[in-house]
Amino acid sequence: MNYSKYYPIDVLNGEGTRCTLFVSGCIHNCKGCYNQSTWSPDAGELFTEQLADQIIKDLNDQRIKKQGLTLSGGDPLHPANVAEVLKLVKRVKTECVAKDIWMWSGYLLADLNVKQKQIIELVDVLIDGKFEKDLADPSLAWRGSSNQVIYYF
Repeated sequence: MNYSKYYPIDVLNGEGTRCTLFVSGCIHNCKGCYNQSTWSPDAGELFTEQLADQIIKDLNDQRIKKQGLTLSGGDPLHPANVAEVLKLVKRVKTECVAKDIWMWSGYLLADLNVKQKQIIELVDVLIDGKFEKDLADPSLAWRGSSNQVIYYF
């Protein structure tokens, strides 16, 4: 898996102060996407065990308390990302007490395969659905377009 950016401190992509990872790889190619540079699974840098360790360390850092981890992209549920994202969310749930996980995906919850559903079982908030430029609404909380659904698990 590759990633585009990692922010150890982020207040824009989910509730509270968070760590945010933007993975690479997206098949949806949404018109008007603000993050087209992440579409290729080969974009960015290789996601390493060292970065996973850093994310866990940052989530547990008591100097700036984090509410949780945000996964965006690209698409965390892209086939090239599923194995590493699953490992990461499992680690967060076992090594980071009381941290939530937010995820944005262009896939619809109803259409996920078995492997993707294993990830969702560990996620606290999912925003699903492709960004639809014709349904864009800047007044929406956590969504770019009105077709996208927020699931609180």
